[in-house]
Amino acid sequence: MMKTEGIADEIIMNKEELEKLYEETFKAVKEGTVIKGIVMKINTDGVMVDIGYKSEGIIPITGFGEKELKELKIGDEMAVYLENKENEDGNIVLSKEKADKIKIWEAIEEACEKGEPMEGTIIAKIKGGMTVDISGVKAFLPGSQIDLRPIRNLDQLIGKRYTMKVLKVNQKRGNIVLSRRAILEEDREKRKGDTLSKLSEGERIRGVVKNITEYGVFIDLGGIDGLLHITDMSWGRISHPSELFMIGDKVEVVVLKYDKENERVSLGFKQKTPDPWATIEERYPVGKKIRGRVVSITEYGAFIEIEEGIEGLIHISEMSWTQKIKHPSKLVAMGDIIDAIVLSMDKEGRKISLGMKQVEPNPWDLIVEKYKVGDRVEGKIRSLTEFGIFVGLEEGIDGLIHISDLSWTRHIKHPSEILKKGQKVEAVILTIDRDKERLSLGVKQLTPDPWEKEIPEKFKVEELVKGKVVKVTEFGIFLELEEGIEGLVYSSEMEKGSSVRGTPPKIEDIAKVGDEITARIVKVDSAERKIGLTMKVHKKGKKSKVDDL
Repeated sequence: MMKTEGIADEIIMNKEELEKLYEETFKAVKEGTVIKGIVMKINTDGVMVDIGYKSEGIIPITGFGEKELKELKIGDEMAVYLENKENEDGNIVLSKEKADKIKIWEAIEEACEKGEPMEGTIIAKIKGGMTVDISGVKAFLPGSQIDLRPIRNLDQLIGKRYTMKVLKVNQKRGNIVLSRRAILEEDREKRKGDTLSKLSEGERIRGVVKNITEYGVFIDLGGIDGLLHITDMSWGRISHPSELFMIGDKVEVVVLKYDKENERVSLGFKQKTPDPWATIEERYPVGKKIRGRVVSITEYGAFIEIEEGIEGLIHISEMSWTQKIKHPSKLVAMGDIIDAIVLSMDKEGRKISLGMKQVEPNPWDLIVEKYKVGDRVEGKIRSLTEFGIFVGLEEGIDGLIHISDLSWTRHIKHPSEILKKGQKVEAVILTIDRDKERLSLGVKQLTPDPWEKEIPEKFKVEELVKGKVVKVTEFGIFLELEEGIEGLVYSSEMEKGSSVRGTPPKIEDIAKVGDEITARIVKVDSAERKIGLTMKVHKKGKKSKVDDL
């Protein structure tokens, strides 16, 4: 018994010595440092932690997260921050939150020194960049370091978690500068090396549409961008690359050209399929009837898509046999499905000429068979112009009556003097031009030419006639002898007399429009359709001005 008590006396220190040991040990620990402790008790007020001193410290329950508190167990070791060795109540004041922050700062400083990445969540947009949360510590992500290219809408990044590099750390000032761009650049260089090692002309490669412009699409092939020009997107017509691609699309393309020195890659999309023009002549020979869709309309014609990558042009002149079309949109519209005939083929120039009117027989072929020169026809007046009248004979077939073919005798200034639009008129076919698709008509030809027999027989030289002045000119006056028949009295053939001063009077003083005058016929010229008159007493042997008519 005495032996056991002796051993106990050697092992167990007395209370005073134990307290002294605790006190000396605790003096070595400084306030404001992080130390390790053991969880001794967990209750609703807080967590009791043993830090190796005579009394335990208590961490308020509010210093733990809900998930963290559920996982916490008695006996767990944790790092704590010693705020105060003994407060007014004689208790040790500890903080887990401050200890965690110090650990995070240490981890951030270490990451900065070693160049290792860290994860953080973007929580707000501020002037010059974004605020990032790294496990409760706020850091600054400059706008220039967010991405490889400027981002217009920074709000879309809020709440997203990214891996970033620590560029600068100053714990005293609470300053941390991050870079996501550095991570992306490293990743791009790595992927770029992998891509370049297997990049060769003619190879197919997959990529992601990165940017779209008017002239083409930039595709990320993996660390290096390639350009897919709009001309290499489709064998057919494309107005804008956005018709085929959207940003983010995953596409397979063909490497057309690779410039290793400048690291430029030209890509092709249409080259994945055979060129449809290679066998165009065999598939669409001249004279073949095709069916296609209107894909473009211009002032000079309409482009028809025969198949994907193959288009033909219907010129405005090849749209209708009969209609005078001012613009193709009068006959066709975008998306219309129409029939046409292949007129010509230019394989090298990648051009096909089509005809829409050739699908139907040429009505002018029927006109030549149906009508002959000299036939009498009847039709409605479609339009009147200064030079004549267009008369509709059949649907789309007009004949022209020139103003000179309206009357044998009348001097008509405009067709509207005797005819009007919509009026029915009878005429004689004068000419038919099949090649130029023209048909000439005449109204006066319905009756014999009075100048051939009637007028020469009715109006004899040396006879006196009465006429009404219808026109006064500097060289003479025109008299209407009968309706449609006029004669000319030259100024030299007038009895002018003399004035008081001996100067001859002016023509308008001798005769005015509407005056009735008697004159003598001195010449009738059927070839020129003219009648010469004189108001003088004709003297035998003396040549008159009208003799030159």
